Amino acid sequence: MSSPEIERVETPRLICERMRMEQLEEVSRLLRDPRVAKTGWAGEEPPSEREVLASVVDKERHWERYGFGMWLLRDRATGEMVGRGGLQRTTYMKDLDEVEVGWSVVPERWGEGLATELGLASIEVAFGPLALNEIVAFTLPDNVASRRVMEKTGFVYEREILHVGLAHMLYRRRAGQD
Repeated sequence: MSSPEIERVETPRLICERMRMEQLEEVSRLLRDPRVAKTGWAGEEPPSEREVLASVVDKERHWERYGFGMWLLRDRATGEMVGRGGLQRTTYMKDLDEVEVGWSVVPERWGEGLATELGLASIEVAFGPLALNEIVAFTLPDNVASRRVMEKTGFVYEREILHVGLAHMLYRRRAGQD
């Protein structure tokens, strides 16, 4: 069961809200952007509306099953949607059953440190209220920006993995690791 302290998390610039079906239009705008889909979605093309819908349904079910999950990210000053991210189990991956940190930020806000801010908030929730021992993050090898976020938030490169038929770089962070 989730708790209010996990369902809504605030950082200096972000409000992170539990992902819900009511946010479908905003999530769709983010995930269907070709620049975001290039690193955050399997396949040659951005996801269809139906695929985004299935993703949001999956994220809602994740919250119900595990008591934590992905958040929709809003700018604290404006309330504008600026991305999504948070924690989720990697049970959809054959060889990896762990909790991962993930993020996607609207391209207009790339380079502002929002993914790093979200990553740090996710780490606090993972090692605080969720009392996890370790978490992972992964990305495509050429996604230098995400790899940099992982390194800035204390993740350490571990190995290459195969995800959706593509090589990804797996990073890990353990509780108490600075």
